[in-house]
Amino acid sequence: MNNVIDTLAQELSVNKKYINSVIELLDSGNTVPFIARYRKELTGSMSDVTLRKLAERLTYLRNLKTRKEDVIRIIEEQGKLTEELKNSIENSSTLTEVEDIYRPYKPKKRTRATIAQEKGLKPLSEVILDGNFEDDIEKYAEKFINEEKGVESVEDALAGAIDIISEVISDEAKYRKWIRKFVWENGTIETKGESKEPTPYEMYYDYREAVKSIPPHRILAINRGEKEKVLSVKISCDMENIEIYLKNQSLKGNNITDTYIEKSVEDSLKRLIYPSIEREIRSELTDMGEEGAIKIFKANLKALLMQSPIKGKNVLGYDPGFRNGCKIAVLDDTGKLLDTVIVYPTVPQRDIEGSIKKLKELVYKYDVNVVSLGNGTASRESEELIGRLIKEVKDEKGKDLYYVIVSEAGASIYSASELAAKEYPDINVSLRGAISIGRRLQDPLAELVKIDPKSIGVGQYQHDVAPKKLDESLKGVVEDCVNSVGVDLNIATPSLLSYISGINSAIAANIVAYREENGKFKNRKELLKVKRLGAKAFEQCAGFLRVMESSEPLDNTSVHPESYDAAKGLLETIGYSMEDLKNGELSGIDNRVEKIGIDVLSKKLNVGEPTLQDIIKEIKKPGRDPREELPKPILKTGIIDINQLKPGMVLTGTVRNVADFGAFVDIGVHQDGLVHISQLSDKFVKHPLDVVQVGDIVQVTVLEVDEKRKRISLSMK
Repeated sequence: MNNVIDTLAQELSVNKKYINSVIELLDSGNTVPFIARYRKELTGSMSDVTLRKLAERLTYLRNLKTRKEDVIRIIEEQGKLTEELKNSIENSSTLTEVEDIYRPYKPKKRTRATIAQEKGLKPLSEVILDGNFEDDIEKYAEKFINEEKGVESVEDALAGAIDIISEVISDEAKYRKWIRKFVWENGTIETKGESKEPTPYEMYYDYREAVKSIPPHRILAINRGEKEKVLSVKISCDMENIEIYLKNQSLKGNNITDTYIEKSVEDSLKRLIYPSIEREIRSELTDMGEEGAIKIFKANLKALLMQSPIKGKNVLGYDPGFRNGCKIAVLDDTGKLLDTVIVYPTVPQRDIEGSIKKLKELVYKYDVNVVSLGNGTASRESEELIGRLIKEVKDEKGKDLYYVIVSEAGASIYSASELAAKEYPDINVSLRGAISIGRRLQDPLAELVKIDPKSIGVGQYQHDVAPKKLDESLKGVVEDCVNSVGVDLNIATPSLLSYISGINSAIAANIVAYREENGKFKNRKELLKVKRLGAKAFEQCAGFLRVMESSEPLDNTSVHPESYDAAKGLLETIGYSMEDLKNGELSGIDNRVEKIGIDVLSKKLNVGEPTLQDIIKEIKKPGRDPREELPKPILKTGIIDINQLKPGMVLTGTVRNVADFGAFVDIGVHQDGLVHISQLSDKFVKHPLDVVQVGDIVQVTVLEVDEKRKRISLSMK
């Protein structure tokens, strides 16, 4: 275990005592959000990102330790374990290294070498490999001719010996490690391809790139092209150099036997080592590609989930369309559905006047403040209509009406889901999408957690990533976002509650069932009455659940119940009452804390400084939301179709997705434009995420429009 702690401390540059504490906390069933938020003294204030990385590496290192023990045991049972071999295994830092060492001792399927051994040719191979033989080797090989065993000639005997030596060379861990490193540093990935039809892989039809520098997105693109049988892929390398290395390592300076060792080296490299190393490197590249894709996806998803909610506004959700009309849903400021309608302003009906009339009626009847417009099919045509609606509402009633374009990715999936059917059993499937679009503006987080993250449209080659690995990573992001914001216990859906620390889907359903049966929760303590929500689950979840209606003001903060005494002691010490907290009259708290000193207060209240600082931050603004209050509406550009775009046009758009190679920006046409990494800034950009994130509103210049391929090139320079 010490080795594991040492390794983690070194990799993460974190003090060993904190590593030890985190491991103990994780092993005791504590969740990452809980540890990150409420155990800062024990972790040295590690972030949720660092904690997740630590948990992931801990699992790997523990698996590595177990595998080392298994390999040592198996080799010992074979009676072949030496002290040197044991040390080599124990000092290995990766599973690959352990498997390389284990390779010669691993039970093998029948190979050319095992067949040759069955024919009794192992002693001949040992004589050749030893390098001390000085007589006529062919004459010596005659001893091994055995027609019954299929050794009919000297040539057969020597060929079998070469097969055995080839496998011995191939199984040598030291050689494989050197070759793997050499190919990684000097190899080139080469692709060939052709297709009668247009494909996304045209740039790879005759392509080569250094293995060590190929970016993650290109690895996954090549893999997909290969899977679809459009591309053939290989890794090429200077085989001559590898051969020289192997010969230098294997030859014994004996002219009689070295000839056969040379043949073995050539055979081993071509038939056994290189194909195996190539597969390993391709697998390692795929892992890198997947990690890169997951990293991007996580960053994009976090930015999307943490977009500012629009609070206190009645919203009109507008799901645009052509033939089947535009679906409209009106929601009050809590997200409750007030009304639905379908209008037909687009082709083929083009009932613009009738649509405007209906929309105005809804705006006036329900005092709608903001229109949330989906960015899908017919979005721009609908935007023209909304522009006119805003003008007429202003002219007629002097009322300000705003609109925001939101991504509708995944809305149709939600509409047809079991969850949507349960939420809105009496509402037509097509209208549920408009509800989702409206709610995404009111609270992106609460709405988007209902949808599988993979369907939200912010990924990069996510379909080429191992599903389990992707799901686990994305779940962690959603968890961290939900817990950092916190949820209102009395309105939260089961979907939202299931992401709260310590709460699974069964407990989430029980919370909602309890609420429906007994009315609103009166305080946090009442959670303990919920079926299957025990003391441990309460400890993990309580701080992330708000009860605004509670007589305990601290129940509407992220102060954990275990710290209520400390919070009350703080207020008393610096001269405030609970009434002051309730009424939000703590404006001078920072000055009073500073006057006494945070270190003095920490000792007096018997609470760590990081926890005390969090308490102060929370009681200053109960019920605070870490997300910003209001996003800026995107103003209408008047652009409707790709054919209206011209190079040099300056437009405002929203970043919808970020990839390794650039950012996709919604400028109002059906296709998002691409700002290539080279066009993101006048300065060098290492990665697009350093400059932009999903949800950013940016100004772009049109560089090029390819109508045929439906590609738009943009610049932010």
